[in-house]
Amino acid sequence: MGSAKVSHHPPIVAQYVEGTSGWSSWQEFSMSSKFRGKYLQIIPLGIAHLHFGNTGNHYTWRKVSTTVHNMIVGKLWLDNHGEMEILNHKTGDKCCLKFIPYSYFSRETPKKVTGYVVDRDGTFKWFLTGMWDEKIEACRVTSQSMRGGKPVYETGPPKVLWKRNPCTPDAEKYYNFTELACQMNEAEECVCPTDSRHRPDQRLMEEGMWDDANTEKLRLEEKQRATRRRREAEAEQATAEGREYPAYSPVWFKKETDETTGALLFRYTHEYWDCKERQDWSRCPDIF
Repeated sequence: MGSAKVSHHPPIVAQYVEGTSGWSSWQEFSMSSKFRGKYLQIIPLGIAHLHFGNTGNHYTWRKVSTTVHNMIVGKLWLDNHGEMEILNHKTGDKCCLKFIPYSYFSRETPKKVTGYVVDRDGTFKWFLTGMWDEKIEACRVTSQSMRGGKPVYETGPPKVLWKRNPCTPDAEKYYNFTELACQMNEAEECVCPTDSRHRPDQRLMEEGMWDDANTEKLRLEEKQRATRRRREAEAEQATAEGREYPAYSPVWFKKETDETTGALLFRYTHEYWDCKERQDWSRCPDIF
């Protein structure tokens, strides 16, 4: 798995993941936000992709919105809400999910998710229900009939599609991070010098050296500002001399048009592992 910040204004993170069983997933994450005093609403932008090499099934979807409540007073809590459409571009099958927003006046179960799956012709195949922080179940449609002019569907027994792994016993000490999230910053040898696990301020903070971490953070921020000023000066000089100044380009991702959705995206170049094997990091800038 690899993620990289490919744009600063607006902030965009591109990601690419490969599974051992032949699947791959990629996406870029950006967002817009709305602050309304009591709450902060986050609207994710960008399209997520999932491709299975053995079947050719290619799925895309957009994330739903997240609202963080009690920003000023009270205990922080968040809610996911909105509608999500997951499309299989090979078969035309489509899954529609509705993340029901919390309401004080509603009798709906908090964090509830409902949905269905239809084929290319719009025939219902599955019904889904669950909670976005617990589990999602699906029931296959076995038959359909009409009663009083309305369709009635018979379904089979529920099948668990996803279930949350239990938190570790001491999760509260680690901000309720999952076990995977806690392991993400573990040091690894022979990775590229721009890997975030090399961030000195982050490493110092993890080791409990708060004052040193803050000092290092200020140094890194000033180094970034100096780099920006240098690039701006070089761009002005190039313009004065009538030369074209190359824009910033990510090291491991390239911006292009996606052939499936027609949208612009940052696509992984598949060059990282070759560079890692040769330990050739000459293309990486000095950021730390």
